[in-house]
Amino acid sequence: MKRIVCLGGGPAGLYSAILFKKALPNARVEVYERNRPDDTFGWGVVFSDKTMAGFRDADTPSHDLIVDSFYHWDDIDVHFKGQLIRSSGHGFCGIARKRLLNIFQARAAALGVEQSFQHEVGGDAEFADADLIVAADGVNSVQRTRHAEVFKPHIDVRKCRFIWLGTEQKFPAFTFAFERTEHGWFQIHAYQFSTELSTVIVETREETWKAHGLDRFNADQSIEFCERLFGKYLGGHRLMSNARHLRGSAWLNFNRVLCERWHHGNLVLIGDAAHTAHFGIGSGTKLAMEDAMSLVSNVATAEDVGAGLERYRAERNLEALKLQSAARNRMEWFENVARYTHLEPQQFAYSLLTASQRIGHANLRLRDPKYVDTVERELARRSGLAEARPPMFLPLRLGSMDLVNRVVVSPMAQYSAADGLPDDWHLMHYGARATGGAGLIVTEMTCVAPDARITPGCTGLWNEAQQSAWKRIVDFVHRHSPSRIALQLGHAGRKGSTQLGWQEMDRPLHRDNWPLLSASAIPYFSGVSQTPRAMTAEDFSRVTGEFVRAARLGAAAGFDMLELHMAHGYLLASFLSPLTNLRRDEYGGPVANRLRYPLEVLDAVRAVWPAERPLSVRISAHDWAPGGIDEADLLAVAAAFKDAGATILSVSTGQTVPDQRPVYGRMWQTPYADMIRNVVGIPTIAVGNIFEADHVNTIVGAGRADLCAIARPHLADPAWTLHAAASQRYTSQWWPDPYLAGKSQLEHNLERAALALGAV
Repeated sequence: MKRIVCLGGGPAGLYSAILFKKALPNARVEVYERNRPDDTFGWGVVFSDKTMAGFRDADTPSHDLIVDSFYHWDDIDVHFKGQLIRSSGHGFCGIARKRLLNIFQARAAALGVEQSFQHEVGGDAEFADADLIVAADGVNSVQRTRHAEVFKPHIDVRKCRFIWLGTEQKFPAFTFAFERTEHGWFQIHAYQFSTELSTVIVETREETWKAHGLDRFNADQSIEFCERLFGKYLGGHRLMSNARHLRGSAWLNFNRVLCERWHHGNLVLIGDAAHTAHFGIGSGTKLAMEDAMSLVSNVATAEDVGAGLERYRAERNLEALKLQSAARNRMEWFENVARYTHLEPQQFAYSLLTASQRIGHANLRLRDPKYVDTVERELARRSGLAEARPPMFLPLRLGSMDLVNRVVVSPMAQYSAADGLPDDWHLMHYGARATGGAGLIVTEMTCVAPDARITPGCTGLWNEAQQSAWKRIVDFVHRHSPSRIALQLGHAGRKGSTQLGWQEMDRPLHRDNWPLLSASAIPYFSGVSQTPRAMTAEDFSRVTGEFVRAARLGAAAGFDMLELHMAHGYLLASFLSPLTNLRRDEYGGPVANRLRYPLEVLDAVRAVWPAERPLSVRISAHDWAPGGIDEADLLAVAAAFKDAGATILSVSTGQTVPDQRPVYGRMWQTPYADMIRNVVGIPTIAVGNIFEADHVNTIVGAGRADLCAIARPHLADPAWTLHAAASQRYTSQWWPDPYLAGKSQLEHNLERAALALGAV
């Protein structure tokens, strides 16, 4: 390549130019920036201590100058409700954004990069002879907009307004402070980035910003407002703006950007033009510089530039998605900070620190053991305990049911029953998990009638023989463990009469099918699945009676808790989702109507289920398909179930329609349990790719859910909870007496391994 043009003189454009000039010293490399050299929005840039190693390898001179300009700190301070909570060991470093740009400008000039400032880029013809055009023109990228039909950007304008200010007040820690006003909460993100200056980002919800009239304030009036609100943290120092060169209000909305394509011909997107990461995790500049490294390594010497650009996109898209996921979690926490203000200051701060889901309980303990000890002592005290313990081993009382820990064995279909009758396989399955230490075991969806089954192998509870078989299992659990056991009742609806789970899942049986019911006459797989009959008044009465009969039988069998399955597109769930409920009568339409039949079943079951025993409802909080249940509907559903007598909600998502597009990841469904628990005010069970003890500790410790349901790990390891206790040196976890010799050996071996690792 002979000519490379970088559009944008921020870190992304300048660092790309530096690396291209190093890789191709004979090429003409140019940078064009619309602003002056010292114009910059923002004050300080944050890196973690771990970030810099790759930058040293890419360009040692700029790395060394950056490191020499760093201001280091280890602590995070959270000010909330008059208390200061400090956590240490985080390892941050900051640098003035202007200083960073000056380093890059000087380094680029030394290498022979041509730089043009106050240059407004015209159309594509201006650089017609360029071999590569790097669009590093930021979140409001002109190039991305010009070719939007190719890049297909997804731009999500977020719910908060923020203003990026500076101050001479020295914040020795990364500081978060929260202040309540008559219209809502404001927060600051503040950190020192040099010996003289600190950044202060003030943030609030859009509606709170407008209610205070800030949409009508000029920059000086906005600064005065912020100084009054956060004056106690400023030590008499003023706030300053360096964004007066920008058009419009100094208050901005964060735009979450991700593009489907990153290159078009010889034009490639980089940094915020291609993707953004919320400042709550402070990694935007890091992402941009790493983009530059990847772009140059894949393109500079490539024989096929187009193929190199695609390798760059594939490589960086994955990293951008990972970081955006963490940033989204943290961003939504700040957007919804009012949701968490009922928490005690210690738990509020812990919730903030772990909000991205990148940092958990174990990582915090590694960074700051004393802080985590304080958190555990406080959580234990609130649970009535004198001794601290990992959060997953805190007890919980629901109704008359006492749980010894927060681990739940998820309902996992075994497809091993005959005529709905659980047998020795089920006794072994549930008995092993009970003796494996879990606090609560939930049966697979147990169907209320023969035609309510998902498959011929599903368990049922519609006759006394089944009740006796279940009682045998319940009695075993109670006799041989402190675990509690819950009965999950459900009706398959349009997803019934299908093959066993390890066959063609959700596909109809090859023969001996039974007729199906649903809210509306919509088959699960169009052209493949059976078309269900839309339920009639007679069907409503009969099916409700079947749920009541099963609940009575379950109570007589001795189950400690009942859970109604209203998730995953099964019969009751089919009424809740607008994707599966197209009815035009009083059971269809708005969410209040769609709730009508599920509430009728819940009311009827609650009336016969013993009042002192808890009752759970499992729901799908998101359909992962256009037109599905939305946040307002979800909160209305959760509140209605709470008002109708549900004790706890098990919060899952999806499986409503086959063309769903979930966004998977660690603990990916936990945000919905979090929302319901902290908005509606009802205990929740979190589910979905929770597979480590650290996940459970973090979710419970942060108040995101009260219990954590774990599925596949319990299939692989029935004693998952016992092993988790031993690995955390929590020796008070109950073990079956016949297994105590194994407990002592496991604890001894783990202790010996830890000592050996320390010695190494």
